[in-house]
Amino acid sequence: MENESNRLDMFFLPLVLQGHMIPMTDIAKTFETRGAKVTIVTTPFCATLFAKQIERVNQLGLEFDIQTVKFPSTEVGLPEGWENLDAVAWSQNQAELLDKFWKALSLLRELVFHILEEHRPDCLVADLFFPWATDVASRLKIPRLVFGGTSFFATCVAGIIALYQPHKRVSSDSETFLVPHLPGEIKLTRTQLQEYLRQEVETEFSKFAKQIVESEVKSYGSIFNSFYELDKDYADYYRNILGRKAWLIGPVSLCNRDTVDKALRGKEASISRHECLKWLDSKKANSVIYVCFGSLTKFNSQQLVELAKGLEASQQDFIWIVRKDKSEEQDWLPKGFEERMDGKSLIIRGWAPQVLILDHESVGGFVTHCGWNSTMEGVCAGVPMVTWPIFSEQFYNEKLVTQLLQIGIGVGSKQNANFGVGADVVSGDDIVVAVRRVMAGEEAEEMRRRAKKLGEMARKAVGEGGSSDLDLTSLIEELMQHKAARESK
Repeated sequence: MENESNRLDMFFLPLVLQGHMIPMTDIAKTFETRGAKVTIVTTPFCATLFAKQIERVNQLGLEFDIQTVKFPSTEVGLPEGWENLDAVAWSQNQAELLDKFWKALSLLRELVFHILEEHRPDCLVADLFFPWATDVASRLKIPRLVFGGTSFFATCVAGIIALYQPHKRVSSDSETFLVPHLPGEIKLTRTQLQEYLRQEVETEFSKFAKQIVESEVKSYGSIFNSFYELDKDYADYYRNILGRKAWLIGPVSLCNRDTVDKALRGKEASISRHECLKWLDSKKANSVIYVCFGSLTKFNSQQLVELAKGLEASQQDFIWIVRKDKSEEQDWLPKGFEERMDGKSLIIRGWAPQVLILDHESVGGFVTHCGWNSTMEGVCAGVPMVTWPIFSEQFYNEKLVTQLLQIGIGVGSKQNANFGVGADVVSGDDIVVAVRRVMAGEEAEEMRRRAKKLGEMARKAVGEGGSSDLDLTSLIEELMQHKAARESK
């Protein structure tokens, strides 16, 4: 075992949400393979979600420690045991409970401080949704690194819109405006903006968002699940024009190299990897389209029916991950759909081993909500995408995929809606058109060629001497110097 004084002792504080916990765990694993001592701080329930993944990491000879902290759900009026954002997003009185959830996050401040004070780590990597983490780290005289879970591109777009407010210069929600001062001629509409940017009046979340930005500026720097070759113009803008310290260390999903590691990411899958691979093995190369919208998207029955119609009419084999609102009990699938799709479809109700599926040679396209994890995993797999953004920064990521990288086709989603609630219904006809354009023909082949090239670039980036590998080395060296300077005082 390496001398403890020569090891970085790093604590990781992910947001209690699948889409943030998964990449943060991968990041922790990446640092551990470089010799760091790693501890993840989370809630008891969230710790159980990742128990098998952590057990697998430890089997590989790495060492992950878990520190749990009680989530103050009842203290803010949330039901007992509601420890993660998934439960709030799928509730009926979502808006009211979200305000309580953000308040609960703020109450974790002193609980986390006491854990850090006891263990005295060398660095804290905390999700951007913990703006108080910068001050906590400052009290302990250690660096706080921000993990935002999205791209440089989306971060720059959101920051420029917040600063210059170009959306207020157009006369209607549907009129496009140019995002100023950024390369690429990025145009958006007000309906595509994140809710806190759209609002003319201050809300609880808009105040929270300002705290996040202020905290990020005061932090030691940020780490991004991206690689320079993908995001270079915006990485340069963020570092050189905005003057922020940042390191690109992704794609972090590539730290999971074998079938078992890929299958164990996140929650326990609703299908065995053997059953999933058997179905995929029976299909021709690039013949299957994979359909998934992340863990938070809520589609009503009408939208699900249109999606089913579109998939059937596309005549493509498909894997569809369905996470349906359990409060709607009626049968929503078109009559006889599953019988007609027998052999052509694999419908998974629940959680799926996404990286394992995307990496299979039979998968030729990906219908995605453009969450950054999914976008990066699609890039790594080298598959073109049907982009269907729902909320948050997903509309910005869509611009990156379709306009700048040119590896995707938009389905026509126009309304940034909180977790999909109140979103415009995308018709089955529009879905058919987008799926066919991505899966077959000269346009599809050209997108697939570009996507495959990006996938190769992603693997080179995390390989020895690649851009992300060098950024990671630079960050570790800087943190080691900070550690040495602190210990010498």
